[in-house]
Amino acid sequence: MAKPFTLTQLRYFAVVAELENMTAAAARLSVTQSALSTAMGQLEVSLGTQLFVRHRSRGLRLTQSGRQFAQDIKSFLEHADSLYESARGLSTTLVGELRVGVFTPLAPFRLPAILQTFEARHPGVDVSFLETDLATLQEALMDGRCDVALTYGLGLGRGFTYKVVERVPPHVLVHEGHPAAIRPEREIALKELDGEPSVVLDLPHTREYFEQLYAMAGVVQNVRHRFAGYETVRSFVAKGHGYALLNQRLHSDVTYSGGKVVPLTLTDNFPPIEVMLVRPEGVQATKRVLAFEETCLTLYGAERT
Repeated sequence: MAKPFTLTQLRYFAVVAELENMTAAAARLSVTQSALSTAMGQLEVSLGTQLFVRHRSRGLRLTQSGRQFAQDIKSFLEHADSLYESARGLSTTLVGELRVGVFTPLAPFRLPAILQTFEARHPGVDVSFLETDLATLQEALMDGRCDVALTYGLGLGRGFTYKVVERVPPHVLVHEGHPAAIRPEREIALKELDGEPSVVLDLPHTREYFEQLYAMAGVVQNVRHRFAGYETVRSFVAKGHGYALLNQRLHSDVTYSGGKVVPLTLTDNFPPIEVMLVRPEGVQATKRVLAFEETCLTLYGAERT
């Protein structure tokens, strides 16, 4: 027996669920607000469940059922688009929106090249980014604000599936006048820096990862400054305010402050950080998500897990 709702209602719902605002959704869909409200009411009756909580002052908020339904219909709507194109003999070129989350320190290192390659392959896909911290990325994936996220695997909770893009070992950053900076081999053990002041990249989960490395080396941190910005840390190191433990290496040793930094390879046997593509478990990936993942894996020689 056919279910009493229409594909149009599902498409309307997807937009309303994304915006959580009936007026904005009606404008995007080019329909009247009353027609959209009626369609959403009919959909709720057909499904026998409440999809939204309606607030006079705050607009709409998805219920738990609504949030799950929004996740479930993503791949269905994409498949419907594919059937339409196939029936008309159209190109299989990917089209539509792709919302990508990215961990802030990774964004300048990886996103420009990824987007350039992805857009060359799939020019019909409209990509938007949410750049934020690790905890917020997990929330955004679960509530549907992101389809996939490029992030560190640190603190990754249950309910996610992932693919490892690369493993990035930690390194030490010192200013160009530091005694270790002139070493021909550009190597150092963390224990050699015991007692020296450090500049810390102070982000949730990243902070705990570096604390783990200090504990493994038997070194007590002598923290001089803490910053949430990657380039701020580099700039303070360049001016001689301390050394830093970091993972991602820039191509340039010049910092925003004008000073220079020197990266040193750690001789300690420290665990690397895993850069991952993460998405919610149990949600079928769209073709756009799979294409984005393939681009990342191709560019960075991934291990597939």
